[in-house]
Amino acid sequence: MKQIIRGLVGLGLLAVLFATPARAEEVKAGDLVISQAWSRATPGGAKVGGGYLTIENKGSAPDRLLGGSADVADKIQVHEMAMNNGVMTMRPLDKGLVIEPGKTVKLAPGGYHLMLFDLRNPLKQGDKLPVTLEFEKAGKVTLSLDVQGVGAQGPAAADGSGGKMEMKKMPDHSGMKM
Repeated sequence: MKQIIRGLVGLGLLAVLFATPARAEEVKAGDLVISQAWSRATPGGAKVGGGYLTIENKGSAPDRLLGGSADVADKIQVHEMAMNNGVMTMRPLDKGLVIEPGKTVKLAPGGYHLMLFDLRNPLKQGDKLPVTLEFEKAGKVTLSLDVQGVGAQGPAAADGSGGKMEMKKMPDHSGMKM
């Protein structure tokens, strides 16, 4: 009986060790390395969602993120959110987002990001959302966005923090223009 209990305890410990959150995949495309790809869950009926990731250019020439596509959305555009004279603005980057050689660009809430338009289904926490990004030089790159909780501030971390970061007081967005 003691051997059975020890065996079950051992299996339980193994289960805990292997239950830590998986890190988002790293995808290589030409000279680009794309990592920490994630999104936020959306409430039912929402027609837009966001996508966030990090792109590192290890090459000697710039590349440009032009946009993307996904089965769950009609279109994906690259957008920039910025504060202008105390007003938060969001605009599409019609010419794409340049990733300079030797540089890393982070798409994150409050800055550069992907906008997923006309969602066919809500994005649900825990899902892996397949998307295809289009780059000027690296071409089409398929990866998955790890869908985090509605208020997530970053991808789930291996430390178990679930992407939660300390929240700071946010500016008043009542004058936000889109």
